[in-house]
Amino acid sequence: MEITEKEQLKQQLKQQIIQFLNLTNVKPEDIKDDQPLFGEGLGLDSIDSIELIVLLSREYGITIQDPKEGRKVLVDINTMVDYIIQHRTK
Repeated sequence: MEITEKEQLKQQLKQQIIQFLNLTNVKPEDIKDDQPLFGEGLGLDSIDSIELIVLLSREYGITIQDPKEGRKVLVDINTMVDYIIQHRTK
């Protein structure tokens, strides 16, 4: 996969996260690719993680059943994009 495709996917994912989680005061450029999504980083919580799993399912056809796997995937934008590239069915 070309870097440009990966970069496009990162931008798309950031926009989707902002829309899905209704982060009205956040712009895509505010989210760094390696910034933690939870805790000190973007400050998301466990309810947000469920929303992100729904987003992955709806937008990319990715099913995450195991919360441990979810925690490994929902680290930051880079990790999510790598996972999407490997597992997407849409």
